[in-house]
Amino acid sequence: MENTHRIEETTSRDLSLALPSNGRHDDDRAGSSKGLGIQRVEQLLHRARDRLVAIAAFEPLTKVAELLFEPTRRMVVVHNSEGLMIGVVTRTDIVRQIRHCHGCSCVTACSDVMTGTVISCRIEDRLDDVWRLMTERGLHNIPVVDRQRRPIGVLSARDVLEARLASVEYEEDLLKDYVMCVGYR
Repeated sequence: MENTHRIEETTSRDLSLALPSNGRHDDDRAGSSKGLGIQRVEQLLHRARDRLVAIAAFEPLTKVAELLFEPTRRMVVVHNSEGLMIGVVTRTDIVRQIRHCHGCSCVTACSDVMTGTVISCRIEDRLDDVWRLMTERGLHNIPVVDRQRRPIGVLSARDVLEARLASVEYEEDLLKDYVMCVGYR
């Protein structure tokens, strides 16, 4: 079956990773080439929720700068009055805008500086697909949204990489046990 993607290119687009029209990838079934099943974004949602920082579009850029001051924060999700994601502001966006402002007197709204074309994922998306998209686009973080585009988390490349590495290490241990006639865990 052809692997189609639900990729939309609009303002505040959801470049979510897709499942084919039947709702499953070919390797979602038992006995897939992956062996241990498919890892989904949902498995890392607890980390992604902890990382989420959201702000209303009308808030001043100085407030976003305060939120991004935390060393582990790299992205703030911008939402409209209904709570739907309309963009993101990163540290790079702040630095780019700072040359136009005069210190703390900057009253620019974060919606004027945000990146409105956002690549996001959903909890049902496969981590392999998210990782591929992040590496192809050079992304360090990706917002996790629900079907209505409400932000529910921010997934980091580190989270995805750690989960993928743990899965590979587990598969390797199973293979070693099998070869050594120890059996399965």
